[in-house]
Amino acid sequence: MPLTFLRSIFGERAGDEAFVWRGESYTYAWLAQRADELRESFAQAGIGPGSIVVLRGGFSPNAMATLLALIELHAVAALIAPNSDEHADAYIAIAQAEWIVRCHGVDEPQLTRTDNTADHDIYATLRDARRPGLVLFSSGSTSEPKAVVHDVTRLMLKYQTRRKNYRTLAFLLFDHIGGVDTLFYCLSNGSCLILCDDRTPEGVCELVQRHGVEVLPVAPSFLNLMGISGVWRDYDLSSLRFVTYGAEMMPQHTLDRCREMFPGVEIIQKYGTSEVGTLRSQSRSSDSLWVKIGGEGYETRVVDGRLQIKAESSMLGYLNAPSPFTDDGWFMTGDMVEVDGDYVRFLGRDSDIINVGGRKVYPAEVEAVIAQMPEVLEVAVFGQANAILGSIVCATVRTADAIKPAELTQRVRAFLKDRVEDYKVPMKIETTTESLTTDRFKTMRRATPPSSSA
Repeated sequence: MPLTFLRSIFGERAGDEAFVWRGESYTYAWLAQRADELRESFAQAGIGPGSIVVLRGGFSPNAMATLLALIELHAVAALIAPNSDEHADAYIAIAQAEWIVRCHGVDEPQLTRTDNTADHDIYATLRDARRPGLVLFSSGSTSEPKAVVHDVTRLMLKYQTRRKNYRTLAFLLFDHIGGVDTLFYCLSNGSCLILCDDRTPEGVCELVQRHGVEVLPVAPSFLNLMGISGVWRDYDLSSLRFVTYGAEMMPQHTLDRCREMFPGVEIIQKYGTSEVGTLRSQSRSSDSLWVKIGGEGYETRVVDGRLQIKAESSMLGYLNAPSPFTDDGWFMTGDMVEVDGDYVRFLGRDSDIINVGGRKVYPAEVEAVIAQMPEVLEVAVFGQANAILGSIVCATVRTADAIKPAELTQRVRAFLKDRVEDYKVPMKIETTTESLTTDRFKTMRRATPPSSSA
């Protein structure tokens, strides 16, 4: 079976906690038995090697057991978490789903058959090899979401090396590569995963305190919100040993604030993509944005300032987009980086660069400076077409208190003076009372229309 190494760990840790969900503890014996039951049920219904099954659900006991059962049936599981419900119909169509299974907590999963025929060439490759597959969707915030298809056998290779056993919070979503990595890292080390329904700073701090969480994998936007809220002062977070962050750019001031929120905790930058999985990483220090990435099964190189990765765990391809690989097999990430020996520092996505009269502006750089203003809660910087310059820099700002747009514009421009070059100063500054962070904790640089502007 494709999960033989995991099954061995389940047997070894049978009586230990596999996860905690809504205050209830579930053992590895429970997980193994539930996966067996679901595998048998799905097989009787007609699911087998190469079946394309959309799994709708978040981190829950049955959702995790369902994923394991589908992998052991050599089916292809396409994951859709509740946060992606608004895109579910589009995802189901792109995946050519033949089956849909809905998981709601501990209720019996609901299985339905569709009229779709899955005939994509990538699926044929998996069927011919009798290998299980995994489909992950990009967020699709600015374009049609891309459907990434993995050979699970390849994706699981790195987890066969046993590592440390830590109680870990499942903060990143079930259908996100970071969430998948958290799940299989914990299962492959016999660790306890603390499942999370409430991803507010209060909810997360409460789970850390109650369940003795040791590893907190989150996004920079969440850490910013946590710092702004100040709620971390009301909880005992002393069990934490590591806080890991990824999925978007980390502002230096937010990283510096982490030292206050998590004294004595190691802060580690993580890096991964849906296309190649999550690489092992080592931050130069807890307050440094320089990071060394790679590890077993991964090679990296930088071409024209852009990071490229070659990986054993690379996806088979997209269902609905051209190949992002070079002719010699390197994945073109689109991430711009600086290099210092073995370390890199991320500057931003090449697709986010604002070209102002031939000069490049990285939104994250300007955001990091504006975010240092005490009245600013969140900021999103983006480009807007301009007939003379090609593009101009714009910003949307959410403030702690109501500030007139003209006054905010004056304050921001005064603050940026002598801190950034003139061409990086936003020519348009918009104010909003709405959050600029998505439910996946990423900055919305092309957000909904603001409440006012100047």
